[in-house]
Order: sequence, then C-alpha cells, then structure tokens
Amino acid sequence: MICINGLFRRRLSLFCRNVSYTQGQSPEPKIREYFYYIDHQGQLFLDDTKVKNFVTCFKDQRFLVFFFSRLQLNHSSRYQQDFPFLSLCGRERNFLRCEDTPIVFTHLLTEAGLHSCLSYCGGGAKLSIPFQPCSLFMHPVSGRVYHPGPERVGGVGLVRSALAIDLSPNFEYTRGQEGTDQPSHFLWAGQRHALTNELAGHIPVGTTDGVKIQ
Repeated sequence: MICINGLFRRRLSLFCRNVSYTQGQSPEPKIREYFYYIDHQGQLFLDDTKVKNFVTCFKDQRFLVFFFSRLQLNHSSRYQQDFPFLSLCGRERNFLRCEDTPIVFTHLLTEAGLHSCLSYCGGGAKLSIPFQPCSLFMHPVSGRVYHPGPERVGGVGLVRSALAIDLSPNFEYTRGQEGTDQPSHFLWAGQRHALTNELAGHIPVGTTDGVKIQ
C-alpha cells in the first residue's frame, strides 16, 4: 500500500471550505485544468455539477477507461489538499476528489473457465482486476465492503452497494457474530475462503469517514 498520511482526512475537509478554480482554466500556456468528483456508486462528475445523479454523470466508456487508466496520486503541487488524485492527458490536467475511494468496483465479471474479475468505474473488462474473495473486507461500522485495488491510487477500492448486496449472501459468520461483527469467510466457486482482513489497517473501524491509506 502507498503511504499517504492524512490523505482522506484532507479530502473530507473539502466540504468545509471553498476551493477556487474555473473549469478549463489555463495556469500556464497550453495547459488546461479540469476538476472531477466520484461518488460511492462509482459515478464520475464534473466537480461543480450541482445535481449529481445518473443523468449528469459521465457514461462514455472510452472516456472512463482513458480517465481512470491514467489516474494516479496527485504530486503536482497543485490542489493536492483538495483533489488528491490526478489523471493526465497530454497538456490536460484532470484533478479528482472522491466521496470514499477513487476506485469503486461496480460489476463482477465471470466467464466459464476463466477467473472472475472486478470491474471498476464504468470501464467494463478494460478496467478490471482479478477478484480475490479472501481479501474482501467489510467495515464493521458502515457495512461497506472493500477490495484491493490498483496500487498507483492507494491499493484499495470500495465495492458499490448494489454489488455488495449481491455478494452479501456469500459471507459466512462465526456463530454468534452475524449482525454484530465482521464475517469470517466468503463462499465462492465451491470453496470456503477465510477472510484475511488485510485492508483493516487502511480503513479506521471507529469511523465511517472512508479509507485511510498508510
């Protein structure tokens, strides 16, 4: 995992202060800057979109694949406090902030004879990683489910609520734990996988403020 102290704490502070920018601004010759936001459902918006819903989010898969395949930590020295992630496109800088994590897994892709993959952020098979059942982590307070993600953006991603609900019957609890604690196993492809909870150290269990990458 990448070490970024207080990254998501600073992200949350965005809601408490104004950030000055203009979409398409040019701070340097031939440089353009744009600002985006991704919600907990994996929907991408221009950050200043007032009404954020399915109608106003970006849906073009080619654009989403292009955007998220270039996403990285923001080390540009511009807007690092408020937009922790950056997707570069030539002379275009696309800054991103997120409600929870920059990667949101939206679909589970399965094909006969092939390993299952988790697809993220609307990119279909072009934005996907191998599904690791033993690495699923359920937050004991919020109930949100997380899975390892691309290392270049922190190594952890949120599982969209609709997908998490579909997966929930596969979680197995130690007797007496259900409803009060985290699951201990996940049933998948005829196997009983012991959950490693390897992501626990990156998601504070005493809060619902989202991921802390350390």
